[in-house]
Amino acid sequence: MEELQDERSKTEAHIQSLKKRKADLARTTEVRKQQVRERFENMQCVLRQDEQVILDLLDLELKKTRTRLDQLLKNWVNHQEQVTKSISNTQRALSKCPVEDEDWKGQSENVRFSPLGVISNQCDNYSSPKRPDASEREIRLDEERFEKLLKTLSSISKNLKAQLQRRTLLLDSFPTVIDRQTCHSQITVTSEGRGLFFSGSARPGPEHSLQFDKMCCALGSSPITSGQGYWEIDVRCCSAWAVGVAYGTVERKGKDKGAKLGRNRNSWCVELKNRNLLAWHNDRHVACQGVGQNQLGRVGVWVNYDKGQLMFYDADTMVVLQKFSAAMTPVFDRAHHMFTEPLYPAICFLRPTENPIWPNHLQFCHLSSL
Repeated sequence: MEELQDERSKTEAHIQSLKKRKADLARTTEVRKQQVRERFENMQCVLRQDEQVILDLLDLELKKTRTRLDQLLKNWVNHQEQVTKSISNTQRALSKCPVEDEDWKGQSENVRFSPLGVISNQCDNYSSPKRPDASEREIRLDEERFEKLLKTLSSISKNLKAQLQRRTLLLDSFPTVIDRQTCHSQITVTSEGRGLFFSGSARPGPEHSLQFDKMCCALGSSPITSGQGYWEIDVRCCSAWAVGVAYGTVERKGKDKGAKLGRNRNSWCVELKNRNLLAWHNDRHVACQGVGQNQLGRVGVWVNYDKGQLMFYDADTMVVLQKFSAAMTPVFDRAHHMFTEPLYPAICFLRPTENPIWPNHLQFCHLSSL
């Protein structure tokens, strides 16, 4: 009986502990939500302030342009008044000098034009005809300047949208360093373990069993076995490359399809070669989506291991380059419904067929510093 009572006391204490944790969890969530609201309110405040600055700038431009137009309009109104006054003076002069047509016949030129002299004296306020000045057409808003502004705002908007899309992925940032034992003998790894150089000459020393001996490839040191992971590879200093993921059972020896990224069931990749960006798996490929005219700077790789999803991004714009999922697709109809082995980040230098010079640098990005 004492043991049962003791067990009941322990159980009650544990239940109270769980209830307290539940209440703490709710309070912590509310605190986090408030912090998120404050961050977004700060962002909105900055945007509103910047919006007001731009609107004030437009108002100032409008005021300056209106002032110039008002002055121009005033000048033309004055001219119109002078013309109207001259018309009235001319009409009065003509009414005071009625000359019959017959009287003008046979008279000398001096007599014939004397009435015009009178008219001229009456029109002395009218100086000369006024013509529109070419500079008048230049009095307008600086459309070119504000078009540049709109383009800048559009660029900022796109970048902001991309960063907002990227922020969730960064929560799953996966610290990646190279497994030196897997590197091809002509790959040199930087001291921190994230950068790779193609050296052009083989490293001295015995060959490791995990090393790629023919394909210029390397794998990451840590696999993904559950949950989600995201990392980025800087490809700006490389003209031909393949990046993706591979099972640890991918072949390391030879040049057969089993050792090439994307040419087997054990690996997935996007590959840039001869300026063509393709997605590969199981020796099948498709052209990547959303590829623009500009060369890729960084490739983002996101894995949801539990759901069998793999996505490649243009990390600068967050455009999806290619998505692999558990769903069957016409091209990748033999794709795995689920990942069945640990997945390793994979990277490979390729030789462009039209250029005998190999590219030399690829880099796993340190996401915490971006």
